[in-house]
Amino acid sequence: MDISNLREQYKLSTLSKKDVLANPIEQFKIWFQQAIQSESPEPNAMTLATVNADGKPSARIVLLKEVTDLGFIFYTNYESKKAQDMESNQNVATVFNWLELQRQVRIEGVVSKISREQSKKYFHSRPRNSQIGAVVSEQSSPIDSRKTLEDKLNSINLSFAGMENIPLPENWGGYLILAHRIEFWQGRRNRLHDRIVYSQEGKKWKIERLSP
Repeated sequence: MDISNLREQYKLSTLSKKDVLANPIEQFKIWFQQAIQSESPEPNAMTLATVNADGKPSARIVLLKEVTDLGFIFYTNYESKKAQDMESNQNVATVFNWLELQRQVRIEGVVSKISREQSKKYFHSRPRNSQIGAVVSEQSSPIDSRKTLEDKLNSINLSFAGMENIPLPENWGGYLILAHRIEFWQGRRNRLHDRIVYSQEGKKWKIERLSP
């Protein structure tokens, strides 16, 4: 199969410095809402890139669950591979890719754990089966079979029978990405894409256009 000729002509929209807001988080909210309205599948899916203590990068898809004035919040197991990476190196990068709008958003920043109370509030807003799933999974740890996982699920289901809210596991919670660089990318014809980047300078944001 020859994939060298796979390409798309981007022509849906344009982006310039005069189009964007002074605050990149507010600009992100606008684009995010438009991604939802475009019926993009899982518009809150983002690639999260981390680097471990040995300087080796890895990436995976996680789900954005909240946007605040401070930054971007997602949840995971605190003993997972990505959590281990973030424990040793707080620098992360994320990418949103909204193909329906021919757009990307790239975010670079540092992560920190959010409060346990905030994690508990979100945890108990999840479906009960998702709460149990978080208890069952020792994320990123090897298991010998699918049956082992399902046996553990059945056992924990019995333990929590009749309980609407499952206790928040000690090893599960949220992270806040405090961004210091956010880039908005709009696909354009002939690969001459529009790129507007915000870089934090003290308490202010510097806005620049980048060459494609």
